[in-house]
Amino acid sequence: MRNFRHPAISDIQLESVLYALSDPVRLSIVRQLAREGEATCAALDGGRPKSSMSHHFRVLRECGIVKTRNDGTSHMNELRSGDLNSTFPGLLAAILAAPK
Repeated sequence: MRNFRHPAISDIQLESVLYALSDPVRLSIVRQLAREGEATCAALDGGRPKSSMSHHFRVLRECGIVKTRNDGTSHMNELRSGDLNSTFPGLLAAILAAPK
């Protein structure tokens, strides 16, 4: 299994976070992680193709919104809410509170 790269808290940029969250699929992943906590890629895919979901998870991971780890043959994803809240106070709460 490959190791995933995650940006340091100091490297998380607002523009990248907002870009990642501008996509409805990625926003739905973030909302589901906020509701349910850590989840596998399969639990978050909503029936979408694996190749498409790999792209969405990479975007979320590279901008610092999601942390992915290997757990056997599964990839577990969690929202980096603590890191996001310390870097951009109130941003995640505002985004999650916005109407769908």
